[in-house]
Amino acid sequence: MNVFKGLYNYRELLKTSVKKEIRGKYKNSFLGVLWSFLNPLLQILVYAIVFPLIMKNNEKNYVVFLCCGLIPWAFFSATITRAAFTMVENGNIIKKVYFPREILPMSICISEAVTFLISTIIIVAFVLFYGLGLTWYILFYPLIYIVQFLLVLAISFVVSSITVYVRDFQHLIGVALQLLFYATPIVYNASTISGTGFEWILNINPMTYIIGAYRDIFYNQVMPDITSLLVLGIILVIACIFGYLIFNKLQKGFAEEL
Repeated sequence: MNVFKGLYNYRELLKTSVKKEIRGKYKNSFLGVLWSFLNPLLQILVYAIVFPLIMKNNEKNYVVFLCCGLIPWAFFSATITRAAFTMVENGNIIKKVYFPREILPMSICISEAVTFLISTIIIVAFVLFYGLGLTWYILFYPLIYIVQFLLVLAISFVVSSITVYVRDFQHLIGVALQLLFYATPIVYNASTISGTGFEWILNINPMTYIIGAYRDIFYNQVMPDITSLLVLGIILVIACIFGYLIFNKLQKGFAEEL
């Protein structure tokens, strides 16, 4: 309860920090917030050319299939990457002014969540362009969105605090995200891994279920696996608590280390 009380007392600082993160991301950029659309569109263009033509991927409406994987992944990877740097980048402020330190990783998560919300328009646009249309299953979008937010928040608490003590961890995160990209069914269908002996990698990867749920409501247009989402959501709530406890334990030495 003290955590929520502290965040409530510093709610204006949290709002300001989120706004700063959103504006700072596109600071001195001519196109500004339009990069929220252009970045994923350019990625989709590259993969849409490489995999169907060169890798002989025959997935129907592959661009829509790709959108449902790449855009949620961009939210995940960008949040983790930025969260890993946030405590070090704000070292001078942390040493001079007291405020709840958890505001920094939380503001990263919220700002990237806003960007992802805007980028979801791309998925909807491609769904309509390819004539798939929207179904009532889109009502499950907020549930999937919340589950993914819990995932990035839990990880952000951990990586932002550990990086203060182990600076090389920033670089390890980059390598880990590259490996995790291919261990997640983003550019391929999870069914293609069936029978290879590597199914367990997808099964323990929470992004497998999250991306699968986005594909269910937008691409497959079926009911997402609610049971898996709810179980994952409960696990991630517990993960957020443990992530915060780790953060809270390590933050006592932030000022000295920074």
